[in-house]
Amino acid sequence: MTDIKKIAVLGSGVMGSGIAAHAANAGLSVLLLDIVPKGAKNRNELTEKAIERQLAGKPSGFTHKKNAKLVTCGNLEDDLGKLKDCDWIVEAVLEKLEVKQDVYRKIDAARKAGSVVSSNTSTLPIHELVGGLPPSFAKDFMITHFFNPPRFMRLLEVVKGKDTRPEAFDAVCRFADVSLGKGIVACKDTPGFIANRIGVYWMMLALLEAMRLGITVEQADAVMGKPVGIPKTGVFGLFDLIGIDLMPLIAKEMLHTLPKDDPFVKLYQEPELVKKMIADGYTGRKGKGGFYRLNKEDGKKIKEVIDLKTGAYHQGKKVELASAAAGKEGLKAVVTHPDIGGQYAWAVLSGTLHYAAMLIPEIADDITAVDGAMRMGYNWKFGPFEMIDKLGVDWFAEKLKSEGKSVPPILEKAKGKTLYKTDGGKRQAFNIGGNYKPIIPPDGSLMLADIKLSAKPVAKNPSASLWDLGEGVACLELTSKMNSVDMDILGLIEQAIPLVKKDFKGLVIGNDGDNFSVGANLGLMLMAANMAAWSQISDMIKRGQSAMMSLKHAPFPVVASLTGMALGGGCEMVLHSGGVAAHVESYPGLVEVGVGLIPAWGGCKEMLLRHLGEKKEPSGMIGNLLATGGAMPVIKTVFEAIATAKIAGSAEEARDLKILREGDKISMNRVRVLADAKARCLDMAKNYAPPAPQVAHLPGGTARMALFMAVDGFAAVGKATPHDVVVSKILAGVLSGGDTDISEALSEQQLLDLEYEGFMELIKTKGTLARIEHMLETGKPLRN
Repeated sequence: MTDIKKIAVLGSGVMGSGIAAHAANAGLSVLLLDIVPKGAKNRNELTEKAIERQLAGKPSGFTHKKNAKLVTCGNLEDDLGKLKDCDWIVEAVLEKLEVKQDVYRKIDAARKAGSVVSSNTSTLPIHELVGGLPPSFAKDFMITHFFNPPRFMRLLEVVKGKDTRPEAFDAVCRFADVSLGKGIVACKDTPGFIANRIGVYWMMLALLEAMRLGITVEQADAVMGKPVGIPKTGVFGLFDLIGIDLMPLIAKEMLHTLPKDDPFVKLYQEPELVKKMIADGYTGRKGKGGFYRLNKEDGKKIKEVIDLKTGAYHQGKKVELASAAAGKEGLKAVVTHPDIGGQYAWAVLSGTLHYAAMLIPEIADDITAVDGAMRMGYNWKFGPFEMIDKLGVDWFAEKLKSEGKSVPPILEKAKGKTLYKTDGGKRQAFNIGGNYKPIIPPDGSLMLADIKLSAKPVAKNPSASLWDLGEGVACLELTSKMNSVDMDILGLIEQAIPLVKKDFKGLVIGNDGDNFSVGANLGLMLMAANMAAWSQISDMIKRGQSAMMSLKHAPFPVVASLTGMALGGGCEMVLHSGGVAAHVESYPGLVEVGVGLIPAWGGCKEMLLRHLGEKKEPSGMIGNLLATGGAMPVIKTVFEAIATAKIAGSAEEARDLKILREGDKISMNRVRVLADAKARCLDMAKNYAPPAPQVAHLPGGTARMALFMAVDGFAAVGKATPHDVVVSKILAGVLSGGDTDISEALSEQQLLDLEYEGFMELIKTKGTLARIEHMLETGKPLRN
């Protein structure tokens, strides 16, 4: 088997239906089966309701609602015969060996020869799963452990048995990488595999150490979060997220399979507080609350936190710990800080890192598998061995010795060395044999971090760099905080155009970060406005417009490598690129109204032109408008998208909004986006000609008045605030074409001029300045 075109998922619980949804996101035909509920009139009730829940989720398990049509719902009594058409069958039923094996016997009787069967188990070993089943089944069987939710969590732990066909294993791994976007970590057949083996130990240790030290829940999460490179949920927020009642269930399986001398077996206990919380329904976000809960007081939602000693809830308060603040200085500064946060961080991390190091080579032969599993499965910024490197191998080993703990063999062998190093422009990792081995990226992947190991930028300033990606393609990387666009970035765009024209075939705009760009630097804008430095703001808008137009009309192709958020000015940069290669989890949108502004770097212009059909000839444009009932439907669509600050929920939704166009590529795997952007750029460069200047025919006053009436209507029923009305009416004036009529051809520059005038009018209003200030302080829009 080399080609996977149809997948079956057996079991429609949270994980099973999530896997089915994500397989459909990859464009596959999916069969979802579950039992027939006793006395059910609808025999497919479980699977159909599961898909409804995936669609209704916030966020949805589907990257686009149309993908749900690719899932066929059925049941395990009537539809087993359909398994003969499936190339990969994923079992996601109850974590009970007898239940799984009963399902396997049914699968084996119905499947076609050579189809792969895998289990989504997180605890049961593969040799037990295939025990007593035919050798032909064992050859086609493996474990594929997805993490929840399957759409968003990158990690896929894969385990092959002693009889698993190598070609089947390789085919599933390759498919899961390229088509499902997963980061593949090959694991040994050991309890909990890698991520949960370490992650569950870390969570249990963090809970017990918090109780032992007397640190509060808020304090624990304040330090066991961003300061140490762990998501801001910290550990107690994570308990609430995944469900407090899940820990005893996982622990039960782990305790059953782990050797009696394993540190987790010695550590584990279920505190009385946790037992009571579960009994009372305080199981986390899915229950009445957990370590945190929301309570209503005077009609307002109040965040409350549990007291680990008494079990009583109190109102949450902001925590200020010197140890948490020390995170800016590095990991060692946090764990060596004398306050309670530092003591807690050391107790938890030293135990976790020691445990992880002791598990080499039991759970994996190389440290990169362990680090990758924790980064992708638990969203840690650094894996355990990367953390040890940050502390210093020798320092960490000596500290363990001073506390009477053993030094793991791999750390003994690495004495005087680092666990990771760069040699000849290639990253290498230390192994249990005492040698370094090169870290080989997956075929077809490309990250700027790898380029930087052996190259220097072509050009650079404090907020951006220009890199050579090879084969005649340059890359503009934004490096400012959250890649917000400032004058330095605009300056490097201006500098890059002649450089790329002279020495390259094309330009890619992208980075390795989580987000493409959050938009213009609002802090600089607010500072200038508070000083009434209107000429400075005017210059930024004019230069921004010029930079965007230079990208659009460059004599070479410009391709945006789009990942994560591309908001405001970031979205305008994407709109002015000739092509896009986007990660499926990309969220572009023109959100300027949230800070009391309108798009002014060509966002209004580009959205109008795209929705109008991008006709180049005036006569053609008029004909198109007449044929579709005039420009009003187009203006209304664009107005609604911008006035409501609509953000696409995925790259597929961005295509609906015309932020992505036909021919733009959507990549499922984050590490392949830059490579896909480079390939798209080279393909476009073969016969590239910049787009001809475009024009728009807009109705002017008639459209403006129609939009004004709509805005006033929203205000009358309380759906628009007073400043919403101000902003929306200026936006309406821009999108309707200002003082024009349908017979006049408006150039791109005239549309840009309208944006500029509207923007400059709004930036001088008190309402807009209040919105900007509020956004910078809270990260949330002000409804004034």
